[in-house]
Amino acid sequence: MVESVITKRKSVFTQDEKDAVYRAIRERRDVRSGYLLRSLENDILLRLLNAAHMAPSVGLMQPWRFVVVRDAGLRAAVHDNFLCANRKAAVSYTAERHAAYAQLKLEALLDAPQHLCVLCDAMSERGHGLGRNSMPQTAAYSVACAIQNLWLAARAEGIGVGWVSIIDPAAVKTLLNIPSHLELVAYLCLGYVESFSDVPDLERDGWEHREEIVSLVKVDSYDRPLSGAEPCQ
Repeated sequence: MVESVITKRKSVFTQDEKDAVYRAIRERRDVRSGYLLRSLENDILLRLLNAAHMAPSVGLMQPWRFVVVRDAGLRAAVHDNFLCANRKAAVSYTAERHAAYAQLKLEALLDAPQHLCVLCDAMSERGHGLGRNSMPQTAAYSVACAIQNLWLAARAEGIGVGWVSIIDPAAVKTLLNIPSHLELVAYLCLGYVESFSDVPDLERDGWEHREEIVSLVKVDSYDRPLSGAEPCQ
């Protein structure tokens, strides 16, 4: 009986603990400016990576792999890669949207003191294929869960994370000597920052607005929307 009560107590979060979790979620930002030159201490970096490693994964396969990039020359080379990819991306926009795109700051590759390349080993035998027979892409989804864990832990530590998706993954893999069977899922900037924006940069800059959650939820059938007064069960 005593053991049961202790287990129950451990499974319940206090209100302050719940508030902290939701605060980290609410205040997580894709940080593209304001990085400090101070590098992350190894114990802090390992703490963030351990948070990532605690993520759920299909079949418990733990497919995530990480490359910490600190060398200034490598960071500059990745920035050159971004500039090339960004020029190609810009031509897909026209008129006012093209002008708006040109004003956006979409990376902090030269500002952040370290980068983190996050990879997926979808060929790993860990997990023995459980859950991947019909949806093999769940390996990469598991890595996305690990990234979000790291991102939220970083926010709690006062550390900024910026996801740079405008790159050529194959070229970056070659630059970092990454084996061909590993998939590059995310390239992140990582470091202490001056402050965190009250709202996401793209929302603040007018690139896109945030949808109300009710408009994105259906009930039982995709043609049946969730009314504002209808509780989720």
